[in-house]
Amino acid sequence: MSAGGAVEPGLPAAAAAPSAAPARDPGPGHLFRPISAEDEEQQPTEIESLCMNCYRNGMTRLLLTKIPFFREIIVSSFSCEHCGWNNTEIQSAGRIQDQGVRYTLTVRAQEDMDREVVKTDSATTRIPELDFEIPAFSQKGGIFKNRVFVLRAISGLEQDQPTRRANEEAVAERIDEFIAKLKELKQVASPFTIIIDDPSGNSFVENPHAPRKDDALVITHYNRTLQQEEMLGLQAEAPEEKPEEEDIRNEVLQFNTNCPECNAPAQTNMKLVQIPHFKEVIIMATNCENCGHRTNEVKSGGAVEPLGTRITFHITDPSDMTRDLLKSETCSVEIPELEFELGMAVLGGKFTTLEGMLKDIRELVTKNPFTLGDSSSPGQTEKLQEFSQKLDQILEGILKAHFIMDDPAGNSYLQNVYAPEDDPEMKVEHYKRTFDQNEELGLNDMKTEGYETGLPAQR
Repeated sequence: MSAGGAVEPGLPAAAAAPSAAPARDPGPGHLFRPISAEDEEQQPTEIESLCMNCYRNGMTRLLLTKIPFFREIIVSSFSCEHCGWNNTEIQSAGRIQDQGVRYTLTVRAQEDMDREVVKTDSATTRIPELDFEIPAFSQKGGIFKNRVFVLRAISGLEQDQPTRRANEEAVAERIDEFIAKLKELKQVASPFTIIIDDPSGNSFVENPHAPRKDDALVITHYNRTLQQEEMLGLQAEAPEEKPEEEDIRNEVLQFNTNCPECNAPAQTNMKLVQIPHFKEVIIMATNCENCGHRTNEVKSGGAVEPLGTRITFHITDPSDMTRDLLKSETCSVEIPELEFELGMAVLGGKFTTLEGMLKDIRELVTKNPFTLGDSSSPGQTEKLQEFSQKLDQILEGILKAHFIMDDPAGNSYLQNVYAPEDDPEMKVEHYKRTFDQNEELGLNDMKTEGYETGLPAQR
């Protein structure tokens, strides 16, 4: 890719200095437009820049676009009319998520090798059984199947084998043995594990059983380390010191952010709210004036409860849809009648009604990119249609079902219309968290007593 401003020693300054051509206006609306042949306003931006082959001025074209169901990208192309040299490149322009994500897939059959995978540049791929790892930023990201991932690894190792056999025969023999093991994995001779760890949170592994739970796939969301923040080019903001505490319960705070849909500048409103018979929560709402996108999120305003909470509610009447519902980020949702389970961190924190939550679940399931268009199969489409029909029956009060909320942090809530009396259709259980649940909440490594022991004395 050529870059304007680079000066080759010994060349005249006039020949090396680029001159910027008038850039075409991409038109009003979104900064990243979906690819469409009918969109006449979607035109590339042209910039005159230096050709690094003949050192004359060529033309660089930049197109900001959006791949459906994937992310925003920048397509750049350079061509020189003097020497004919050209170059193309694609760069990611997607938003880095608030948390990293780790997909652990247990491959047991050939069907698992045909799963679609979205892998970004920052993702690390590992096969623990072979102690094999592809580091982050060593390969370009893309959309492919697990089978292609193994084939790429085999092809990359076989590429320099003739040279190794001539110079280092022992090393070549060991690599041949490793390639043979990879070929056995391709045939799924025995179960093995593929781990995709992406600190940016933008990778994805297909669930072919959607909307049902995938027993072979474990999804873990985690907070990035300082090393991962530096690798992604992020800088942690130092907290501002306030001389005195302010009462923010009666105020709506505002801070600047970017719209998650079109990436335009927007404002987020934040308010501390007291829920009756529960606790304080923080409600955040973002409204984008550029594209009209609206989003809201709820975070707990208190500490992690000593015990986890499981709420089991039996939906028996259409009026149940109006009950207020608070789902925290750590809460999972289950509907046994539909064989459906929504994991932690999916949909984020929400303060809505039971009807709104069920509609969000329907939208999440029916808009799965791997079940739409050419990626879908007849079996998956039929399952999704059946799931949507049953969910509509629950919303209309025709089908009775159980709605289960399981929150290890104890920060979720479902309105009891009989309060302070017990609700005959709702069962609230408090339980002791397991070690894995405490690990996911970050409580096992948290030391609140005696943490000053062993620190050097301050002078």
